[in-house]
Amino acid sequence: MKAAIVGATGYSALELIRLLNQHPRVTVTEIISHTHYGELLSDLYPHMKKNKEKPLIEYDLAYLEKAVDILFFATPAGISKSLVPDVLKTSLQCIDLSGDFRLLKKDYEEWYEKEAPSSEIQEKATFGLAEIYPEEIKEAAFISNPGCYSTAALLGLIPVIKTGLTTKKGIIIDAKSGTSGAGRTLSRMTHFSEMDESLVPYKFGKHQHTPEIEYYLSKEAGEEIKVTLTTHLVPMTRGLLCTMYVPLNQMVTPKEIWQLYQDFYEKDLFVRLYPLGSLPQTKQVIGSNYIAIGIHVDERTEQLVIVTAIDNLVKGAAGQAIQNMNLMNDWPVQEGLENSPVYP
Repeated sequence: MKAAIVGATGYSALELIRLLNQHPRVTVTEIISHTHYGELLSDLYPHMKKNKEKPLIEYDLAYLEKAVDILFFATPAGISKSLVPDVLKTSLQCIDLSGDFRLLKKDYEEWYEKEAPSSEIQEKATFGLAEIYPEEIKEAAFISNPGCYSTAALLGLIPVIKTGLTTKKGIIIDAKSGTSGAGRTLSRMTHFSEMDESLVPYKFGKHQHTPEIEYYLSKEAGEEIKVTLTTHLVPMTRGLLCTMYVPLNQMVTPKEIWQLYQDFYEKDLFVRLYPLGSLPQTKQVIGSNYIAIGIHVDERTEQLVIVTAIDNLVKGAAGQAIQNMNLMNDWPVQEGLENSPVYP
């Protein structure tokens, strides 16, 4: 297959290019940039230099429909919603890494503070949480890729939320991400002098991944669930870690909870469940499409503590998009994604 990447100068797009260059069935043939068309990608990122490099091009759907088989949108929020409706009239597969199609209209406008895409188009999007909705993804032509915090939180919480062992109130998600999660756009918050040697809380009560997490937790629980999501930037480039506190409504042993997760993810190649007494670290997943999950039962406070770690640019973005592409085309899910974490 031939692939095109739209918005191809951001961090997620660079990860898509890096990973797709290792994929045995896909070639990136077109890279689209509104602000840098005509330039070479290596002019912006010398480490991406390759032989027979083509210039970046402007977005032209009529051309792309003939030239490629799949489009990846790695654009900022608010851009793909105006382009995807016409893509869906073609035979192209489409995977959107932005947040434009993850939420219901009312939630999108409240949390993103932008005009939402039409509900009709929104309903055509399949939420690409690959371990939870593989059958739906296999039948889809249009995927809305989950957010990074959402991926780490939902994969950690859904197995136990489905059981009825926990209360539906009082769930706290304490999340921390490397600065690449804030994107390439310069800001005071990610300025080196502001960020270095500091831990920065941001968007408390306002993070746009909150309604995404709540919607899919509620869907899996069969009733409304609200969460407290606290997000922080950590002075490192990559990695995302969620520590989640879930009140139990009945006491269960650590071994019972561990076995619950083991059974739930037994067939999922990219989920690594840590042994009891061991918890994941971000460095143990960097550069890979794995999610590491550790659990701890605090019997004194009757709480389940779940810790998940991902690379926010891989499992939280580009890697999961490729995992979804593999599912859409009935290819082995691990193709192009078999990199081990970069350690140390």
